[in-house]
Amino acid sequence: MMLPTRLGFDQPGYLWLLLFLPLLWWYGYRSLGALGRFRRGFALLFRTVVWTGIVLALAGVQLVWVSDRVTVMYLLDQSESIPRVKRQVMLDYVIRNVRRHRDGTREDRAGIVVFGRDASIEIPPFDDDIPPLRRLESLRDRTDATNLESALNLAQASMPEDTSRRIVIVTDGNENIGQARKLAARAAQAGIGIDVVPVIIDTKSEVLVEKIDLPDNIRKGQPFEARIVVSNYSEAGSGEPVEGKLRVKQRVGGQESLLLEQSVTLDDGKNVFPLRHQIEQPAGYTYEAEFVPDAADDDGIRQNNSATAYTYVRGKGRVLLIEDKSHIGDFDLMTDALRDANIEVVQQPSDELFGSLAELQAYDAVILAGVPRAAGDSSEQISSFTDEQIDMLVRNTQQLGAGLLMIGGPEAFGAGGWSGTELEKAMPVDFKIKNTKIQAVGALACIMHASEMAEGNHWQKVIARAAVEQLGPADYAGVLHWTMTGDAWLWGGRNGLLEVGPNRKAMLTAIGRMTPGDMPQFDPAMRMAVAGLTRTPASTKHCIIISDGDPSDPSPGTISSFKTNNITISTVAVASHGLTESARLRKIAQDTGGKYYQAASGKALPRIFQREARRVSRPLVYEPPGGANPQVIFPHAMLEGVDRVLPNINGFVLTQTKDSPLAQVLIQSPKPDSPENATVLAVWTYGLGRTAVMTTDAGARWAADWTEWAGYDKFYAQLVRWLMRPTGDTGKFSIATQVRDGEVQVVVNALDQDDSFLNFLDMNASALDPSLKPVPLRMRQTAPGRYVGSFPADETGSYFVNVVPGPGASPLTTGVTVPYSDEFRVRETNRALMESLAALTPRGGKPGEVTPPLENQLSESLVDTNAFRGGLALARSFRDVWPWFVLASCGLFLGDVFVRRVAINLDWIGRAVGRLRGQKQDRDASVTARLDALQKSKDSLGDSLERRRASVRFEPTEMEGTPVDTSSISGPRSETKPIAESKPESAGPSYTERLLEAKRRAKKDKGES
Repeated sequence: MMLPTRLGFDQPGYLWLLLFLPLLWWYGYRSLGALGRFRRGFALLFRTVVWTGIVLALAGVQLVWVSDRVTVMYLLDQSESIPRVKRQVMLDYVIRNVRRHRDGTREDRAGIVVFGRDASIEIPPFDDDIPPLRRLESLRDRTDATNLESALNLAQASMPEDTSRRIVIVTDGNENIGQARKLAARAAQAGIGIDVVPVIIDTKSEVLVEKIDLPDNIRKGQPFEARIVVSNYSEAGSGEPVEGKLRVKQRVGGQESLLLEQSVTLDDGKNVFPLRHQIEQPAGYTYEAEFVPDAADDDGIRQNNSATAYTYVRGKGRVLLIEDKSHIGDFDLMTDALRDANIEVVQQPSDELFGSLAELQAYDAVILAGVPRAAGDSSEQISSFTDEQIDMLVRNTQQLGAGLLMIGGPEAFGAGGWSGTELEKAMPVDFKIKNTKIQAVGALACIMHASEMAEGNHWQKVIARAAVEQLGPADYAGVLHWTMTGDAWLWGGRNGLLEVGPNRKAMLTAIGRMTPGDMPQFDPAMRMAVAGLTRTPASTKHCIIISDGDPSDPSPGTISSFKTNNITISTVAVASHGLTESARLRKIAQDTGGKYYQAASGKALPRIFQREARRVSRPLVYEPPGGANPQVIFPHAMLEGVDRVLPNINGFVLTQTKDSPLAQVLIQSPKPDSPENATVLAVWTYGLGRTAVMTTDAGARWAADWTEWAGYDKFYAQLVRWLMRPTGDTGKFSIATQVRDGEVQVVVNALDQDDSFLNFLDMNASALDPSLKPVPLRMRQTAPGRYVGSFPADETGSYFVNVVPGPGASPLTTGVTVPYSDEFRVRETNRALMESLAALTPRGGKPGEVTPPLENQLSESLVDTNAFRGGLALARSFRDVWPWFVLASCGLFLGDVFVRRVAINLDWIGRAVGRLRGQKQDRDASVTARLDALQKSKDSLGDSLERRRASVRFEPTEMEGTPVDTSSISGPRSETKPIAESKPESAGPSYTERLLEAKRRAKKDKGES
């Protein structure tokens, strides 16, 4: 029978010290002889135990628990290469295998890990059968790859170490992310066994559009040939052709055109179809090739039936100008000036914005011409820049080197709702005013009513959070909501709203806890809002009510209070129940000079709020009486040749110069008094590109005098050309990309004008993934004139690459598209990987097994494979117990001292046994015997001492030839007799007997009295 616990040692070499025990016994037996037989035995026992305990502690004694329990983790491959019908068979196999082989008395455990691109624990290991499951709930997305490494890592981390461990992998073995062999070897070193259940992929016909091959250097107007590569993998030995249609499309600037559609026949193997084409306009172009088979049985996986490619054709300078859809034509004069300077300008209204970063690649600079973030007067007409589009603008400049210019107007910068966005970070100025001397302060109160719209409370939190983030630090804000005790301020109050700057973080925290209730009436909340706004020191005050219109009408006096204090109210109807509720909210907005919006879903609320937040930002529009005469304060190269005497402007938008030495203010207004808020023109370098702000407009309202200025055309032409991405000849640089093994490889070849290699260039490269996140890219020279870099491409979509060969050189821009994951390229089971994983020998155990394959129907032979079998090292868990051994040795050492120093009489045990047997004992006789023994011991000790004194006594002796006269020695002489000759004077009663006799007489006298 195996014991559950054992002793182990961390440093067993110290156990040799136990060989000193015989020496300890020999020395103790001689030195402890006076203690008697029993006491000496106990003392030696204590010393033996103490020495043993100290030696075991020095050896690092450990308590080892040994267990024969088994934990099995089933790893189920849920990637797209596994047919759905087999995914359910996997689950059935696990349930039946655990039920049949798990040893409940041994408390075996089982669990499930599912994996695709990532791994997730579906069922953690527990000591019971796995319940019947209809489907797996984990890993609903990201199944377009097979990452077996992450599954092995997660399984090893989730398995308890106090049991034997085995992993059962159910997969087709087509790993395309990670290195499973390396991690499996580490698991084997940890004593984990690996079994593999192969999933056989049906070897039916498969058509795969491999790629669209485009030339590296495509020039404007130059014909080129694109090649579409399509592979046909027929069933083994059949070699039958597949018929279908091949389509090739081209997309540019949001427009799509069909270049080719024809019926083709695919022979077995690779098929190449050439396509002659010519590009007439510089832009970024995306090509897509798709094959559609005539018979559905000729193709197994449809996800790999299309491929895309991207190319960018550079021309002369090209600029995208985005303007407000309601003010089309305000920047026509500036546009004409740019075109006269041979800069191509493409105008785009704010309601027809770009949809991808690829579209922006056609432009060397983007101009936001007085455009607000959100525009429109009704919920149906509101259009806005999404967060994704803002990120595209920023990344296009930071990572890809394009220029970005913002031109002012009454609805630009902070007044246009751009505060708090990524665009603000890219500009040389901040859109929020930090100077308290500038009376550009607004106050906003929000009244939140829990509507019956889906996720209504969630969307109210979203827009309340956007309010706090978008308001400037000097602005004021407050939120009212209805609770179980009535209307209440989330923050703010009767004494006024709170300043955003010092309280922004606390406000955002409070919004996260907000749970608006069903408000019964508008009047109490509106009276609280007008009282708080009235006592707030702000130049513009605004209130927003978000409700479904159910609360009762406010009183006329409350509406009058808003109008008297110049406080406007905008109302947003969400999921209102009818005309009555909508009319109530519309009337509130009309009576106070606000706007009424109707939102059918919560997704429209952020755009509405962005539009309304501009009311609070109106004080940022600065229009000084008589205007201002701006001045050039920095001699920048961009202003070279421009007249330093600038015309008058009637207004601009207040901003705050960034506290950075890179931000350069070129033109400044003498008004207001704070220079950091009087910027008219500022520029800086942002990443690989340049950005600039012109806080006044281009002449439609504030800069009307500039339209008559002789330097108008030159000023804007030089400003825009300085911002633009360099458009010179790329010389003899070429760039190419290739997708291989989940990575994009970028290759640049560099030659000079004499076709000699350019070496040791410091290339600045950047890349963006399909979600517009920067991807690290470093170019290294690998050969004369050849530079190579790579980055991972684990997502499908377009990747954009920008390489600047050197200072002043034109950037090399390209893109590469990953149409589908390598998961859809596989055609057969990877048995080599499976067998190598199962062949690993776990430490202390036996290699795993490759079980019968998993078919469309679950076989009994597969279920009969015992995953809970032996062949694994027994689980051992350790715990250091040497401190307890040290403590016990110290306690037993005290026992050794006690035995040697204290004599304990155990005669009472014999007397007690005698009484139990009925024997009578003479108590006096026993006492007398004990006292006599003590007296004899005393006399014996005295005699021993006397003999020692006699043996060292000095006796004078007569020396030969020298007489000794002892008569002169003074003092009495006494004769001494040998001790042996001394005899007792009488043999009377002993000392003990006399004591006992005196004791008897005393008892007798006491009894008589």
